[in-house]
Amino acid sequence: MTQNLKTVSSLKGRDFLTLAAFSNDEIDTFLKQAFDLKQLQKKGEPHACLSGQTLAMIFEKSSTRTRVSFEVGMYQLGGSALFLSSRDIQLGRGEPIADTAKVLSRYVDGIMIRTFAHEKVEAFAESADIPVINGLTDTHHPTQVLADLLTVYEHKGQLKGLKACFIGDGYNNMAHSLLEGAAAVGMDLAVASPKGYEPDQDILAAAEKRAEGNGCKVGFTYSPQEAAEGADIVITDVWASMGEEAEKEKRLRDFQGFEVNESLTGLAKEDYIFLHCLPAHRGEEVAASVIDGPHSVVFDEAENRLHAHKAILKCLMEKN
Repeated sequence: MTQNLKTVSSLKGRDFLTLAAFSNDEIDTFLKQAFDLKQLQKKGEPHACLSGQTLAMIFEKSSTRTRVSFEVGMYQLGGSALFLSSRDIQLGRGEPIADTAKVLSRYVDGIMIRTFAHEKVEAFAESADIPVINGLTDTHHPTQVLADLLTVYEHKGQLKGLKACFIGDGYNNMAHSLLEGAAAVGMDLAVASPKGYEPDQDILAAAEKRAEGNGCKVGFTYSPQEAAEGADIVITDVWASMGEEAEKEKRLRDFQGFEVNESLTGLAKEDYIFLHCLPAHRGEEVAASVIDGPHSVVFDEAENRLHAHKAILKCLMEKN
């Protein structure tokens, strides 16, 4: 996976809100750029394609990996990043989203937002004159899944033709973006969740249709065993996402039988890899023996957030 580090013109100035918004070739371009930028970084070769540019980073949900990877990524690309919590800007005091987006468009070159409602990111993108990147919402996490796809490629040498499974809350942001990402790259994906936690039906239907056109299959099941059978990649996430802490006890009961443990991974292929976007709760959604075991690549995955984010920034914000 290598190509000339030339920005694809169709991506310049675009927003990055969901993976569904990009063609198969465009997603492939993001991945190739991430792979190449990672090689340059490992060699210590600078690539200051965003020199003099600034990214505003709005955090209404806290983060370790998102903040550090975007901030370091901008620095490595020659630019700078500005951290803005909800306490630092007037959004927290009632200023309309449109006003904030228009003002920031006069000051910076791109906006990354990590928030709750996906509609807020869409509203920013509608009013801003610069690229807007979804760092996470309650329903989508496209930047993470781009890093996941890069990680799978590095460990498996391919994406198309593999089978992945996601065991956990099918309605969360990871499940939705994984459905969209797998469908785009030709990778089978089975999402397994208990009743009441099914994926958004519109997102699932669109992903199923796209997958069919790409010669793969994505779908949903209530059986984690069925999902894990013959999987090349096993993925999970916390059962109670940020903002759902009040439901934790209920979710612990509802998700009994959905822990990714050695019994479940024993149904996957012998050389399966395990992914988790972190932070993880050992003993809840995943057993310590799995996440800390030889099949786990979660720290490669976490590192690849940096390289995937740099690829997004370069593709959307590079001027030349």
